[in-house]
Amino acid sequence: MSDDDEKKDSGELTYLEARPFLVDVKDEEKQEYEAATNDNSASRHQPTNQGLSKRFWIAAAVNSLSTVGIVFINKTIFTNPSLRHTQVLFAAFHFLLTYFFLWTTSSPHLPFRLFTPKPFPFLTILPLATAMIGNVVLMNASLAYSSIQFYQIVRVLLTPCVALLNLVLYGLTIPMRAACMLIPVCIGVAVVSYFDALSTTATQKETTPLGVFFAFSALGASAIHTVWIGKYHRTLQCSSMQLLMNQAPVSVAVMVYIIPFSDDVAGFVRGVGWFDAGLIFISGGLACLINLSQFLIISEAGPVSSTVVGHFKTCSIVAMGWVVSGKQLRDGSLLGVVLAVGGIISYSYVTQREARK
Repeated sequence: MSDDDEKKDSGELTYLEARPFLVDVKDEEKQEYEAATNDNSASRHQPTNQGLSKRFWIAAAVNSLSTVGIVFINKTIFTNPSLRHTQVLFAAFHFLLTYFFLWTTSSPHLPFRLFTPKPFPFLTILPLATAMIGNVVLMNASLAYSSIQFYQIVRVLLTPCVALLNLVLYGLTIPMRAACMLIPVCIGVAVVSYFDALSTTATQKETTPLGVFFAFSALGASAIHTVWIGKYHRTLQCSSMQLLMNQAPVSVAVMVYIIPFSDDVAGFVRGVGWFDAGLIFISGGLACLINLSQFLIISEAGPVSSTVVGHFKTCSIVAMGWVVSGKQLRDGSLLGVVLAVGGIISYSYVTQREARK
């Protein structure tokens, strides 16, 4: 198996790929992202041996704050029952805003042009755009019916799911030591799932059975979407931004036909006030900041540093979720978090070490 194949499952997926909503980009996709960009914006800021630049630290701070912020803001948004039942409409707004952001930053009239657009036929992008809808909508539904810490810890299972899917579909394997690191990840998520499903706050149950269903359904959709992203990168020879710019409008076009059957649009119109509308726009703005800062992190420091930033975000979201919920660490949840997060960090270390050999 080649180095590129081993790297394939070692990163994280962000909204650059799918998402307003915490997804991690794989190392191979990050490298393809730079290699396939048609302009020189990435090559102007290649990592050097002189240490990380000030631009990287600013981008890392913006990316971390935006990612953590968007999770908590979206959780607040979904406490409104009217918004909780309009998941497809909410995702469509984010996709539309993302498209306009990418269209603006790809304009040849701007001095900070990030990339050159590369259009593809509608039917070529349709399968990936459909998978993107399932990925994002189910993730948001999981957040609406689950605690923040459960929502985030389950996302750690994306790496073993992608590894399994690559094995089944393409016969791709990972080093044995890396595979062993995924065992505590799965055990840790199972422990957190069990104890979080039992816990309650002063007013309601934090993670409902519906939230568990949405969380693991989103995991499957994310794994399929992640594997397809790698395939599309290879076959279309495009960067992540070029691919997302094609995905977003196609996804919106498909969701226009889904919304009348899936969402309570009338309830949304009646139940959304100025405060909720403001949060929705802030959420969309944070998604755009995630896109921009992720691009700068990759171009300034490469995929390894980007993976470290991703692990920091995971730990931050889980810790802050516990603080906000007021949950006591008297059950086995803390052990589960240590197993899951420690396992995924060890997995990243092993795969990156193997890739350097």
